[in-house]
Amino acid sequence: VAEAMAARKRQIHEIYISLDTQAQRVTDIIEKSKIRHIPVKRLPLQQIQSLAGRDAHQGVAARVSPYPILSLNELVSHVMSRSTRPFFLLIDHVVDPHNLGALLRTALCVNVDGVIIPKDRSANPSPVVSKTSAGALEHIPLAQVANLVYAISELKKIGTWLIGLDKNGSQSLFGSDLTGSIGIVIGGEESGIRPLVKKNCDFLAFIPQSGPVSSLNASVAGGVAMYETFRQRYK
Repeated sequence: VAEAMAARKRQIHEIYISLDTQAQRVTDIIEKSKIRHIPVKRLPLQQIQSLAGRDAHQGVAARVSPYPILSLNELVSHVMSRSTRPFFLLIDHVVDPHNLGALLRTALCVNVDGVIIPKDRSANPSPVVSKTSAGALEHIPLAQVANLVYAISELKKIGTWLIGLDKNGSQSLFGSDLTGSIGIVIGGEESGIRPLVKKNCDFLAFIPQSGPVSSLNASVAGGVAMYETFRQRYK
């Protein structure tokens, strides 16, 4: 809720706070709500749980407008107006909202300029994703597309190199040049990047590893790739 207020991307209709919640961060939310004339209601804990639809919450909820999803053209225009060497993250059919949230949290930390996800067979930017991302979803520009291959072709037109993460890739991620205009493509939890998406990447890179486990979790692999990109670009 605090990050949604800070990002100012959504309209916040009303904020609900548990009667027994007195944390300083909640006090800050109340003060900012007064400044912006957002109604605040104190409710019993059980009502907060009912509104949130879950027991795992911090005693604060908000009724807000839907998340403002961008079109691909809007995202590209936004990114190109701000960066000379854009850094995109493309997430191919990650269906677990917790994995999507974790990826978005890392993306915000490493200055990813924009995130692209498919409209179908993918976790949507839901309240669970926002919470798992620790509010990062509220800040990061995100586009949903009908066809990820089309999105890749459009990114190539603006000089972006697309690098797919694949354990059978042709080169190590750590030996790849990630300093220019790039898009990192992360595959889904079960089967990784789909064949046609993989075919349209400029190259496939693997993350070196040892031990008996054959692959990394999608959000962990994405985190490694994003931080290696961040290291190369800002060392």
